[in-house]
Amino acid sequence: ALINYIQITQAEWSSSDQYSASAGANVRKSNNDAGAFKRLPFNYCALSLQPFEQPVCTASGTIFDYERILRWLKDKGTNPVDGTPLKTGDLIKLTFAKNEDGEYVDPVTYKVFTDNTHITAIRHNDSANVFAFDTVQRLNIKAKNWRDLVSDEEFTRKDLITLQDPQNIASRNLSSFSHLKNGNGNQQQEAAATQGINTDAMGSSAKILRAKEAVARSRAERDAAKNPQNKTSSSQSQALTSSNKTDGTPSSIKKTPYNAARHTTGQAAASFTSTGLTPHTSGERALLTDEEYMLVPRRIKHNGYCLLHTTHGSLNIELYTHYAPKAVWNFLRLAQQGYYNSIPFHRNIRNFMIQGGDPTGTGRGGQSIWAKNFVDEVDNPLKFDTRGILAMANKGKNTNGSQFFVTYRAAQHLTRKHTIFGRVLLDDEGGRSRTTLKALEEVKTGEGDRPEEECGIKEVVVLIDPFEEFLKEREDRERTERRREEVRRLGGDEDERTTWTGKRLRGDGRDGGREGGGGVGKYLQEALKEKEGRNGEEVVEDVVGEWEEPEPPRKKTKGGGGFGNFDSW
Repeated sequence: ALINYIQITQAEWSSSDQYSASAGANVRKSNNDAGAFKRLPFNYCALSLQPFEQPVCTASGTIFDYERILRWLKDKGTNPVDGTPLKTGDLIKLTFAKNEDGEYVDPVTYKVFTDNTHITAIRHNDSANVFAFDTVQRLNIKAKNWRDLVSDEEFTRKDLITLQDPQNIASRNLSSFSHLKNGNGNQQQEAAATQGINTDAMGSSAKILRAKEAVARSRAERDAAKNPQNKTSSSQSQALTSSNKTDGTPSSIKKTPYNAARHTTGQAAASFTSTGLTPHTSGERALLTDEEYMLVPRRIKHNGYCLLHTTHGSLNIELYTHYAPKAVWNFLRLAQQGYYNSIPFHRNIRNFMIQGGDPTGTGRGGQSIWAKNFVDEVDNPLKFDTRGILAMANKGKNTNGSQFFVTYRAAQHLTRKHTIFGRVLLDDEGGRSRTTLKALEEVKTGEGDRPEEECGIKEVVVLIDPFEEFLKEREDRERTERRREEVRRLGGDEDERTTWTGKRLRGDGRDGGREGGGGVGKYLQEALKEKEGRNGEEVVEDVVGEWEEPEPPRKKTKGGGGFGNFDSW
């Protein structure tokens, strides 16, 4: 027969799986532990709560930094996580594998370790090699191959040490660490445990953190009262304990770098869609290299200049960095490498243009400085409206390489189809460029508009590199800003400590007089000195700021009646 109970049993009341509004003491206890949960990353020392440099572990899989745990064992002799006795001989040296980026990886599959990776170590006496558990399970346990995949040493199942298990995150819960709960660790570790936590958003769990901070402050004050010599260290610990309160304030916001891109690094999205990446929640902006930063149109205002030596003379060329930075960068870098030296002009059409820049001389070769085609830069006001325009040759949209051409006349039909990145200075000294361009136009050509006589580029000499000038100016500005910041930090120099009224302030903040010296009675004092020099009368030492007393206003006399003499009118 079925029996209906009106009341629940004591086991149901106190079980840990009850989540109703009314629950037993065991439920509240477990919920409090869960509310204060904070995971320790796999590559952090469980004692210092900082990334380890020389990792060692215990037989239970707790990882420490070797230097930190040695100092702890010398004083305490216990495991700082669970409080059990621990000796130096119980520590096992861990060997992690890293990739080129310095990330910890599995030495066989090279899969990057994350906080969600099941990590296992294979012990060999006092050392152990670290693997992903999936690798050990597939290549050792299932294959019954009981040899280390790195050192080829034999091992047994008992030699497997679990360093991190995603299904058992309680083992890496900071709230359960003995040295943090009992306050046996130093205040820096406790401050690091709560660093970066927004207590305002934690609800009731914030009370636990605030209580820990209060305990740490009181303990530091008590130690300072006992040991006056350690007063400085206790004040530093109090500052560390309250440091997380200042996080997120406007003063702690990082300044955006000058070369920050408009897009983010993409790490948050990548880690969200892939379990093989370390989770990232920040949307920090990507940083551009100097080349990427300078190749943004209209960023660099300086024009470049170079000298194009040909077989028929020299051409003085001005480069438009402001409108076509990629084309100018490509042309200058190829010229500096000697790419254009001894290259013929393979196409010359009278009253139209002359083309070159192909090392093969066929008109079908050549590549850019990036070894690939780059995009057109035609979103600018430049036009083929005169003689001597320098532009990129291409075989279609966004197919620029190393070839270029110079026009002999206006060619409006080429506007916005070819990237204009310079012009020949026809009015240079002596008209040298004008003469050279005319001589090139008069060269006889044959089949395919190829010059019949020697006609080509001897050398391209860079006179002014606008990109180097831009970097120099930026370095000068940064140097000046650093100097000013240093001056402000030291209290400022004489010029910067002058108020808008002309008053100078000394280093201690006292009034140092006004600019130019003198003061209010400056001219009066000079006049008195001149008078002294003339008649040798007595010296007036200091009359700065002295003024003659004004006469008191005359009182009106009361008349005895009548108009009198009209003085009061």
